[in-house]
Amino acid sequence: MSSLPKQRYTEEEYLAFERASTEKHELIDGEIVAMTGASEHHNLITTSTLSSLFVQLHKKTCKVYPSDMRVRVSRRQYTYPDITVLCGASVLADDDYHDTLLNPTIIIEVLSPSTEAYDRGSKFTLYRNLPSLQEYILISQDHIQIERYVRQPDQQWLLSEIKILDGVMELTNIGCTLSAADVYEQITFDNVIDDEN
Repeated sequence: MSSLPKQRYTEEEYLAFERASTEKHELIDGEIVAMTGASEHHNLITTSTLSSLFVQLHKKTCKVYPSDMRVRVSRRQYTYPDITVLCGASVLADDDYHDTLLNPTIIIEVLSPSTEAYDRGSKFTLYRNLPSLQEYILISQDHIQIERYVRQPDQQWLLSEIKILDGVMELTNIGCTLSAADVYEQITFDNVIDDEN
């Protein structure tokens, strides 16, 4: 990710800028940050995961969105998760554009070297403020590791993970499974090239 010259933008300024842009940008603490391209591994893992969930959610009341669905975390924070799952009716920030989701059920991020600390740290801290969010899933792109954080009744988050190719994770909030074999189906872990996404 790269940011525009240091300046704080209002929510309205960001949305006007973003809707006129041909590229994607997130709003991070009032700063507009450009989203850059992703590595082959990142793209393959995202596509495999999205495809698996799409098939499992067929004819259910849940929807799965690719990275073009923007999520409003707060008035100073807008993100483009790699994958977003919504169960039930969508709540959108704007009736005219239908491009910003307010009530994700699950957010999935494929970790990149340049964004891993952010995805694990301050981004997850902000995501936890979304009342609708029930699960946050992080997928490594350079080794087999899928981490699942699940909101508990006391607002704590419980971690479970799989690190083997035959591991299967139950996504209980949407009645699906996430198989490491499916997620990493087209991936070999030799010659991984770092990306900037």
